[in-house]
Amino acid sequence: MTDTPSAPRAPFDRPEGLDSPIVPKIIKWASRANVAVYRATGGLIGGTWRIGSAFPRGVPVCLLTTTGRKSGLPRTQPLLCLADGDRVILVASQGGLPENPLWYRNLQADPQVGVQIRRNVRRMRARTADPGERAQLWPRLVAMYADFEKYQAWTERQIPVVICDPAP
Repeated sequence: MTDTPSAPRAPFDRPEGLDSPIVPKIIKWASRANVAVYRATGGLIGGTWRIGSAFPRGVPVCLLTTTGRKSGLPRTQPLLCLADGDRVILVASQGGLPENPLWYRNLQADPQVGVQIRRNVRRMRARTADPGERAQLWPRLVAMYADFEKYQAWTERQIPVVICDPAP
């Protein structure tokens, strides 16, 4: 029996094991820990992401609170965010996994959300960017965090861009 070398990876091939059922569980537990630390410190710890293309300068993190579409309970996730005037821009990438994240499905069912940046908590209304808005925002998001481009290459779905506007 001979071992055949594996083909070299293209720059944006999905890493081995990304589709493992344990990946969403790791994301879930790491997110819960980040939310707890973020809240306890007002975002001093957990308020900046410095992994992947965000190293070393970092990318801002916010806490997004949605209402569970099945449970009706508040659900909070730490997410990379882009401040855009009084709006907050989010990316429903879930690290390039094949399905949209649960928080995205929650805000589709109920667009009233809470967004916390550091100690500032605001009520906002979330919506999916239309194609023109996405085309305008996507390059800015990739400039902020280049790994978003990899995540898009790893999945067949178009990763949604979410715009959170101040609630009336």
